[in-house]
Amino acid sequence: MRLLAFDGHTGASGDMILGALLAAGADPSVLAPVEDALECEYAIDSTTKCAIAATTVDVLLTGAASEAEGEEADDGANTGTNGHDHGHDHTHGDHDHDHDHDHTHGDHDREDHVHAEGHGPHRSYREVVDLVEDLDLEPDIERDALAVFELLGEAEAAVHGTDLEETHFHEVGADDAIADIVGATLLIADLEPDRIVTTPLSTGGGTVSMSHGEYPVPTPAVVEIAEQADWSLRGGPDGIGTELLTPTGAAILAHFADGVGSVPPLSLEGSGYGAGGYDFEDRPNVVRVLVGLADSDGASERERERECERVTTEPESHDGTGSLVRDDITVLETNLDDATPEVLGGLHDTLTDAGARDVSIVPMTMKKSRPGHLVKVLCKPADSQRVARRLAEETGTLGVRETGATHRWIAQREFETVTLEVDGDSYDVDVKIASDSEGEVYDVSAEYDDAAAVAAATGQSVRSIIRRAEAAAEGS
Repeated sequence: MRLLAFDGHTGASGDMILGALLAAGADPSVLAPVEDALECEYAIDSTTKCAIAATTVDVLLTGAASEAEGEEADDGANTGTNGHDHGHDHTHGDHDHDHDHDHTHGDHDREDHVHAEGHGPHRSYREVVDLVEDLDLEPDIERDALAVFELLGEAEAAVHGTDLEETHFHEVGADDAIADIVGATLLIADLEPDRIVTTPLSTGGGTVSMSHGEYPVPTPAVVEIAEQADWSLRGGPDGIGTELLTPTGAAILAHFADGVGSVPPLSLEGSGYGAGGYDFEDRPNVVRVLVGLADSDGASERERERECERVTTEPESHDGTGSLVRDDITVLETNLDDATPEVLGGLHDTLTDAGARDVSIVPMTMKKSRPGHLVKVLCKPADSQRVARRLAEETGTLGVRETGATHRWIAQREFETVTLEVDGDSYDVDVKIASDSEGEVYDVSAEYDDAAAVAAATGQSVRSIIRRAEAAAEGS
């Protein structure tokens, strides 16, 4: 599985995410539709943060948009920030941080252009949706970008007590925020990850002045977005009295990323650092992106199944005789009447990669007596949205339902490798051992593939190899 991992130790903003994705290998040419539609330019530069080479991205207004805003721009204002995009009345960052201006995306003279941040029209939610739909993006990219804006819109509506359709964005509806969100969506698609994760995101500290008053960090919009996200918030780091996680950065990651405690094991193919506007003495103000193959991608089907079978929930209670273990799950279902055998045959692997614990396909009769299939998927509740999305993508189903089951009772499971001697040669066979919460074994089952391989090599029957392996495990 191709994994894209964000490391959010010093928060994230829209422009930081853009810089990290570009530094990790995304193609900047995919940003052209946004530049054309908004009359803007992504100025891509390099900088150093506490000796870490990082990429910066500034959105600059060009053409008529630049001329319209140029007279209103405050040349003395300090506009370099971590992407403050929720109507701040103050600035908090510094663009004079040793940029090496040796490359840009586009051929415009940036000295004649206005920074898009805080400039351009402030749009309603519906106006933003119309603008994105007019960009002529690929359907998946358009859907993802609109989903991010919906998260932002719902957060704004919840904070201000309004309806989504009535929500009027402040700086989030300006050109730079639209460029950040659509740009990040385009760059993520260019990297083609199968899964995106992030470590806990640091919020910073202190307070920020917004158009509606002074608020502590994290701001209300970030809190609302985090409630919908799979990842965790983390205060600080200690000694940081500024905002590190912006609503735009939070919304992008809330839509795309699953939360993890630490960066998972992976074989790296690329990495990059996106720089924010702050300069801290003891830590780099960057967000890091790692791209590579998760270790499970090269694992065998058995190894993936073992990971799915790993029991992490302790028994709820028992009476001293031992019990099975309660495991919280979500059951997803969909009915299919047009899926090909090839698609159905591949669902187990593709859904397991997305987080499914078990996949069953049951023949059934559907309307007009047509043959069809019921697909039932078990997964952890935290994985249900991702698994449902993958199920829809793989099958084309128009809906996935969640059934009423909330948990299952399962055995404690472990694997033991036994060695069989056949005609002077040694062969290993893995055996699954099932036990209750007291450790009492009640079933052993040899792995069929191992037994079949030994049988083929020795000329013995598969059944005889299975019996010998299970007997060896029970006697060990």
